[in-house]
Amino acid sequence: MATVSPSWAYTLHLPHDLRAPGIARATLRTVLDAHGLSSLTPTAELLASELLTNAHVHTTGPYALRLRAMEPGRLRVAVWDTDSRVPPGFNAAGVVPVAPCDAEGGRGLQLVRACADAVGASVLGEPGASGGGKLLWAECR
Repeated sequence: MATVSPSWAYTLHLPHDLRAPGIARATLRTVLDAHGLSSLTPTAELLASELLTNAHVHTTGPYALRLRAMEPGRLRVAVWDTDSRVPPGFNAAGVVPVAPCDAEGGRGLQLVRACADAVGASVLGEPGASGGGKLLWAECR
């Protein structure tokens, strides 16, 4: 008799604090281990780290990490933040600007696009509206 694993989702709300991305990554590792998905940890942690860092650097408000089982062996890592602007690479064109070779940053979303099986974004509400913002997501298997 085959068993079916029920779908699940976790959301971790985070303050705009330098420690928040590290706490979120530790939570991600714990959740994946508990659901028998430890093999996804390296890729999922990289995706989460880049999306969380993007939220922390480019916004001033709280943000949240959401983990969701999409199907057996497939995970969606999403980060919500208060800014409704969708960064290049997650917009309709899907083109990520290339950082100069000597730049110390600017490659995070390139890493996400290179390591994820799929990426996307949802704008939630009108710009500046309470409860709005955006949700950036990336999937891995």
